[in-house]
Amino acid sequence: MNWSSYIKSYQSYLKIERGLSKNTIENYTFDLERLCLFLTENEIVVSPIKITEETVQQFIYSVSKEVNPRSQARIISGLKSFFSYLIFEDYRQDNPLELIETPKTGRKLPDTLAIEEIDALIAAIDLSINEGERNRAMLETLYGCGLRVSELIALKISDLFFDEGFIKITGKGNKQRFVPVGNLTQKYIQIYKETKRNLLYIQKGFEDTLFLNRRGKQLTRAMLFTIIKDLAAKIELNKNISPHTLRHSFATHLLENGADLRSIQLMLGHESITTTEIYVHLDRKFLTQVIHTFHPRK
Repeated sequence: MNWSSYIKSYQSYLKIERGLSKNTIENYTFDLERLCLFLTENEIVVSPIKITEETVQQFIYSVSKEVNPRSQARIISGLKSFFSYLIFEDYRQDNPLELIETPKTGRKLPDTLAIEEIDALIAAIDLSINEGERNRAMLETLYGCGLRVSELIALKISDLFFDEGFIKITGKGNKQRFVPVGNLTQKYIQIYKETKRNLLYIQKGFEDTLFLNRRGKQLTRAMLFTIIKDLAAKIELNKNISPHTLRHSFATHLLENGADLRSIQLMLGHESITTTEIYVHLDRKFLTQVIHTFHPRK
């Protein structure tokens, strides 16, 4: 078996046994392809079974000149996972990255928007164009429910349980959760469904997909990024934002208004509370206020 065969086998393992998303699998694969390219460029002929720690270290060293520590840490983590899989399948006995240290990256705090900035972003949507109502409904859903991009574009009409006040979300690893949906978000989704979506010629296979492009198919991640970037430029927002910024803002604003971390964790679909705890670091002023309000020795 060559590298390609092992990588394909690994991709099947990630998809079937670990239930990882297409995007995550593509990221893992990209790191392996980068290693293969390094071997080719340096005329190193070695299989995944025989590659040594020294060769992998050479690759990591070359990568460290091109990427930041956070990206370097991700590459090391991805390669460790691949070689752990080979050990699991009895292809090799050791992991060549076992002794390679992951660079210290610190904790990157997510960018957030103020409520006024989110209001301005949504107000900048041109409702006179056919996609206007759709875009408003999408941004309200992103911010109102704290969704990931992949979760929003995959949202189905059959996932809407407005009578109960929830929507069903399929997140990472196909794990499902129910997220509360506010009246305002419900209102804009209904307007879009009843005035714009119903006029589209919907392609086969997308009848249940909520947010559609002008051709009646599911939106791409790239399209959503473009919509938000264009709106940010329109209001001259001097911040580098993405759809994920609205998810971060959702969590931060909940925390600032008194929501507990466990509830935020459940709504975001974080497997570990540690992931959610990053939002505690966003507003030191808010934490000081919490102490002065709730501590018995304030």
